[in-house]
Amino acid sequence: MNALQAIRDRRSIRRFRDKPVSRETIERLLDATIQAPSAKNGQPWRFVVLEGEHKEHLTTLMHDKADALTAQGDGIGSLRWTVNTMEQAPVAIVIINTAPPEEVPQEFYDDWNFVMLQSTGGAIQTMLLATMEWGLGSLWICDILFVTDEVMSWLGRDKGETLVAAVSLGYPAEDPAARPRTSWQEITDWPGA
Repeated sequence: MNALQAIRDRRSIRRFRDKPVSRETIERLLDATIQAPSAKNGQPWRFVVLEGEHKEHLTTLMHDKADALTAQGDGIGSLRWTVNTMEQAPVAIVIINTAPPEEVPQEFYDDWNFVMLQSTGGAIQTMLLATMEWGLGSLWICDILFVTDEVMSWLGRDKGETLVAAVSLGYPAEDPAARPRTSWQEITDWPGA
């Protein structure tokens, strides 16, 4: 599959087949993912692959948070819908941004994090596109941020690290049509053109 075809054909998948993804395939996917560009070659991304009971623990944390927030009268957006999708997928990959190195002065932490978060976003996009090589479907998940503290504590992650997102991964049980896109002409300024 060429790059432009992957970009045009990629879809967010919310229904997955009951079929495991082999460890070899996940490893090959991660190897493709780390080819993403990063600022100053910082490669700030870290991945935690959750399957089986570990993935179930993550979805339980998210269900519990949805219940607690609902009981308090707080909004939960698409949290429950997202968790239901995650339960179908055999794999969830948690994506974490590393803490700034010790040599980064405190006053530059926010800038460093902002730049490296862009790099990690690029890695996530690379992952989503690469899934297509193996006939996999994926869903970029930000609703995991509802349980940031719980997930980071459970995974024993460094306090300076940042939970960025999760990606649900598996073999698709749907083939959704392309969503409408605003034309590039409508969203692009080209002074002098």
